[in-house]
Amino acid sequence: MGARKKKTVISGVTREAADNAFAAFAKADASINKINADIELQCAKIREKRQAELTQLTQQRDQAFDTLQAFATENQTELFSKKKSLDMAHGTIGFRTGTPKLKILKGFTWESAKTLVKTFLPDYIRTSEEIAKDKLLADRDLEQVEFVESDITKKSVPMSQAMSECGILVVQEETFYVEPKKEEVDQ
Repeated sequence: MGARKKKTVISGVTREAADNAFAAFAKADASINKINADIELQCAKIREKRQAELTQLTQQRDQAFDTLQAFATENQTELFSKKKSLDMAHGTIGFRTGTPKLKILKGFTWESAKTLVKTFLPDYIRTSEEIAKDKLLADRDLEQVEFVESDITKKSVPMSQAMSECGILVVQEETFYVEPKKEEVDQ
């Protein structure tokens, strides 16, 4: 890992110094954008120039893969009975066992399977509880909400108080930004 850069805190900046800094920022930003655009253009030209070659090589690779797969599948019982891979002159071919996953049988949907699992295997139904954060944010300015203190005691309190008693606070953070005017830059 490279050396750590420490950001020094600058203070006591005059308006003139800020304007000069903005000019430097805008110029550097425009130059960075131009260089990146040049890089993208060069990459696009190279890609376009070599596209036919890439297409041909991709087709060759895919055809060779299909041939190897056919060979392995046709000879699976003899070649892969003890090991799942076979070392060859140019590399290794083989079969990987995937992670077990569930699939539904023909004629079933996940919804119909869920209904049957609810009936016959109820321990395998998951119920997920979560805080409705979107609703709390939408209702954050309510003057009165019902606050349940116990099974028999309820009271009306402002939403901000109810949220605070539940350990929740609404925050809105500010982030600093710099948006330079877009200008052409000569290099």
